[in-house]
Amino acid sequence: MPSAVSSSQGPRASATVLRLGRVAAMGAVTVLILIAGVWASWGTAQHVLLSKGRERGTVEVTRCGGGVCGGPYTPVSAGSRARARVVLEDSVAVAEGETYSVVLKPGDGGEAVRSGPGGVLYAWVPLGGALLLASVVVAGGLRRTRAAWVLAGSGVALLTATYVVI
Repeated sequence: MPSAVSSSQGPRASATVLRLGRVAAMGAVTVLILIAGVWASWGTAQHVLLSKGRERGTVEVTRCGGGVCGGPYTPVSAGSRARARVVLEDSVAVAEGETYSVVLKPGDGGEAVRSGPGGVLYAWVPLGGALLLASVVVAGGLRRTRAAWVLAGSGVALLTATYVVI
């Protein structure tokens, strides 16, 4: 009789170990995806969100080419100086002939990032994509459909808001 009990616990124990291994692996992948999304977004978002003490102003985009757009910089914040040309990343968020509020990156390189609601949302676009990707892993790997819907909804909301504002 004791041998029958131990043989029936073997398959249950291995199934439990496999389930825990799957949950741990997919949980680690999900966390890695989300950390990568925050990391990718933070490179730009830090300048927009932590703009206190940084040079703020406006740029009138006069020319785009080579992956960047540029134009004259007009300061708004105290201590900022006018520049003949600063550059912005050429993206869907920037068009020739338009004026944008910007924050200059530290240093004297003349690099700027968009500020205001459009700049904040655009900076977090990589996180929106990571949320969508993580939702697939959570739904398929972790089998947590409600959590996956929350992640996917958050990603779609962030990307939609960015599209509407920009």
